Amino acid sequence: MERSSLPDQVCERRTILDAKELHRTVIRLCSQVLEGVSDSHQLLLLGIPTRGAALSRVLVRELERESGHPVDQGVLDPTFHRDDLERVGTRLSEATHLPVPIDGRHVVLVDDVVFTGRTVRAALEALHGWGRPASVKLLAMVDRGHRELPIQPDFVGRVVPTSRHEFIHLMLDEVDGEEGVVLLRPLSAED
Repeated sequence: MERSSLPDQVCERRTILDAKELHRTVIRLCSQVLEGVSDSHQLLLLGIPTRGAALSRVLVRELERESGHPVDQGVLDPTFHRDDLERVGTRLSEATHLPVPIDGRHVVLVDDVVFTGRTVRAALEALHGWGRPASVKLLAMVDRGHRELPIQPDFVGRVVPTSRHEFIHLMLDEVDGEEGVVLLRPLSAED
């Protein structure tokens, strides 16, 4: 789910990816990640709460299946590095969990939806305090545009042009009991 909360009002709901398409997209993204790093044994996926952390767990299961070896996974919470808390509001901070030192690792930051780029900027700032990785790449299930900063995912499941009034919601079985990606448009929204 995006940093801003889902709307309370009645929404039109359009399916972007159903469960089967989401699964195929996860497999494709994992193949791209394995091709995009020089040493998959040094791979470290760091999910950005909340949905990015859950998505990273799904990705790690597939990466381990494809690579045939364990892949490290953790959580990087950028909440206290954000520069837009007044606009997006605060949420409970989730503890950053790094299972291994990041020095020399190929880090892939995982987010569900890339929107303005401010969450990723904050995550990069938070990551800087933990060490010096060999490389940092960004994976997002959905890129919805509207960038305010020059940040672009290296691996993206789907590009979905949206208005600023719309929301993209990633649903994962372990969190929601169903899987897919939907676009929500408040019925009162004007483009």
